[in-house]
Amino acid sequence: MTYKRIYLKRGKEESLQRFHPWVFSGAIHRIEDGIEEGDLVSVFSASGDHIGNGHYQIGSISVRILDFSDRAIDESFFVERLTQALNMRRALNLMRPDNNAFRLVHGEGDFLPGLVIDIYGDTAVVQAHSPGMHFARTIIANALTSLDGIAVKNVYYKSETTLPYKANLDPQNDYIIGSFTTNVAMENGLKFHVDWLKGQKTGFFVDQRENRSLLEHYSQGRTVLNMFCYTGGFSFYAMRGGAKLVHSVDSSAKAIQLTTDNVELNFPGDSRHKAFAEDAFKYLDEMKSDYDLIILDPPAFAKHKSALKNALIGYRKLNAKAFEKIKPGGILFTFSCSQAVSKEQFRLAVFSAAAMSRRKIRILHQLTQPSDHPINIYHPEGEYLKGLVLYVE
Repeated sequence: MTYKRIYLKRGKEESLQRFHPWVFSGAIHRIEDGIEEGDLVSVFSASGDHIGNGHYQIGSISVRILDFSDRAIDESFFVERLTQALNMRRALNLMRPDNNAFRLVHGEGDFLPGLVIDIYGDTAVVQAHSPGMHFARTIIANALTSLDGIAVKNVYYKSETTLPYKANLDPQNDYIIGSFTTNVAMENGLKFHVDWLKGQKTGFFVDQRENRSLLEHYSQGRTVLNMFCYTGGFSFYAMRGGAKLVHSVDSSAKAIQLTTDNVELNFPGDSRHKAFAEDAFKYLDEMKSDYDLIILDPPAFAKHKSALKNALIGYRKLNAKAFEKIKPGGILFTFSCSQAVSKEQFRLAVFSAAAMSRRKIRILHQLTQPSDHPINIYHPEGEYLKGLVLYVE
């Protein structure tokens, strides 16, 4: 099926021929009249060869290719792509009695650029990152509830903060299908409240699931500091791992309440945990060297390339302070979730901080995003989560 057409400049089809799904504005030679933001379009080379169909939007990335053929992008298309995504999660054994929280769709990684879907029990939280996915939200919701092998009863749409603000779409966060039933989900046998109504992202950071499990392995008998704790995921894994003491810190009082509620869900009345609503840098500056396991999982310091320099300074300062204060024999879990920061740049920032501390430091693990956040091999930009586990003498 051919939609309204966009023609590329000569030679600009090469990345698309390698199946990279983005068409940048500078590659476009001509756009047919009548194309509006969010429309489905067909992309052609300068010589008139059809390349693929996708969503058009105004901006640096002008088209996100959904399919490198001439098929219609309709409900059957979304059912097929969602089924493929679900089959992969089933192969990963993420759908178990002790685990009902996972990412079902990770944008380009699941060949659905501009779309994120997280599953929490019988509720799917859908985020659109492109106008085209915003306009397809009802089709996507209907496709979700028709999938075999997963009982999605509620579809909550949460895109007020993820869509381009210049598009003037005025998205409303609300249920497309169903309504609120419960916000308690389970990850590896631990329960947690998910605030998809007002919380960050889709309400919980499922991308740290495997890294939280690794932390549990190192927690026995340790005093743990979980900085930027948000909903406390690392904290209650540390407690299950046998931590002697766990302190959770976040600048948001609401996040601290969520952390406290989540710890109480799993360890009611447990006196090992305390939570503090304080600025991270202030807390690190004023704290004593009481901790031998520290987690640094800050929000994205650089959401765009323009903020890269300041972000790297921030990572260096943050890690330097942790190296200064952590006990000898301590373990540091440190992360960057900034897509604009490469693995090499993050590692250099951490290494610079290590050199400033003049302590002996060894890498135990190099971490990344979990398997339900797959990276399309043709779209390496999809690798965003970087982490190091360090042993500090």
